[in-house]
Amino acid sequence: MQDQSGGIIRITGIRIPPENARHVCDHLYNESMKFSFSRPPGSCLLSLLCFLLLVGCEASQPAPASKAGETLPVLDVETVTVTEQTWPRIVRSQGSLFPDEEATLGIKVEGRVSKVHVDLGDVVEVGDPLVTIDQEDFKLRVKQAEAQLGAARSAVGLKPGDPIEKLVAENSPPAKEKKAEWDEAAANLDRAKKLYRQNVMGQAEFDQVVSFEQVAQARYDSAINGVREKIANITVQQTQLDLAREDLKNTELKATYPAVVQKRLVAPGSYIRMGDPLLVLVRIDQLRYRGTVPERLSTLLKIGQPIELKIESMPPRNSKVTRISPFLDQLSRALLFEAVVDNPNRELRAGLFAEGRIVVNPDQKAIVVPISSVVQFAGTEKVWKSDDEGTVKMQEVLLGERRGDQIRILEGLQPGDVILRKAKEGRPGTLSAEKPLPTAAEKTKSKT
Repeated sequence: MQDQSGGIIRITGIRIPPENARHVCDHLYNESMKFSFSRPPGSCLLSLLCFLLLVGCEASQPAPASKAGETLPVLDVETVTVTEQTWPRIVRSQGSLFPDEEATLGIKVEGRVSKVHVDLGDVVEVGDPLVTIDQEDFKLRVKQAEAQLGAARSAVGLKPGDPIEKLVAENSPPAKEKKAEWDEAAANLDRAKKLYRQNVMGQAEFDQVVSFEQVAQARYDSAINGVREKIANITVQQTQLDLAREDLKNTELKATYPAVVQKRLVAPGSYIRMGDPLLVLVRIDQLRYRGTVPERLSTLLKIGQPIELKIESMPPRNSKVTRISPFLDQLSRALLFEAVVDNPNRELRAGLFAEGRIVVNPDQKAIVVPISSVVQFAGTEKVWKSDDEGTVKMQEVLLGERRGDQIRILEGLQPGDVILRKAKEGRPGTLSAEKPLPTAAEKTKSKT
């Protein structure tokens, strides 16, 4: 009554495919019921036959894809031998670009602004004037200090241009005058001593000569001290002149490094005090990429590791890790690091978002296959793999990171396995006659 071999149900010599058997059974059952109400009881034989047919239909199972002994098709397709390749370990990060330097500039003197030389976005170089304060009062102070210095030098006999280091207090005119008086008093004392010993001069007169000599010596010492004080005053006046000139110089604020004006905070006519903010400058000929990596990867980060930065609408930039924070952020549990980015043409702007790819292990090995060899089927990723006998069938794999037209295989393949290079050409079958099987590494090399 029923034969399920080969997935075909046989009824009285009729071959019915499994997918049509249920429909045929239902039809026969309905017809038999008609006969049961209009025919003699002998027609029950037909009903029994239909019942047995229904039971066979319910118990039948789908047939396998091919019959036993059926020859699989021969596939003339390109294959790849799976190998381990150098697959550097990369840690990804996200961050932003910051200026290498950012400074809010003030000025050392107070006064009224006479001119602002720059505005928002202007590029300045070292020494370029930025803001100028009215200089008239400062010029007068310089002249006053010069006059006071000249008077102090004249008091000790120094001519304009004579260095103060050549001045000796004992050789100054006041000291020479008092030295002459002292010498005269000392000579008078010597003569008085002779006369006193000869009893020619009385005691009172001799005491008077001694007093004159002592007074002359004291006046000389006082003159020396006075000259030294005047020499010190010359130094003070010279310092005052230097300060006056420095204040005059500081009335003009200049750039100390190449930068761009980010903010202008003052206008001509404004009265400013010492230290008031005037401009904000940023240095962007070099930028700093500040990114973070999660705590679990923080121990892999080292100074000097290469990093590739990807910025939207810009070509990738290469740099190196230059600074690493000594501690993790307590809220995000991430580690902050910096990389210097050269920007000589100022194409990049501070504040741009960037993604970093840090090579933490350049020698890591991994199983890598062409992305074209992987197909997604029933929610999983698979490849067409050939066994030792050349039979091709699907193999489920676990994918890793994709780079270009290559993708890493974490599970499912081993070095030496043979897979189809193009999954879209895959189907159950056997490989054609043996031919050299290029490896994934050779395929990648041939493209380069």
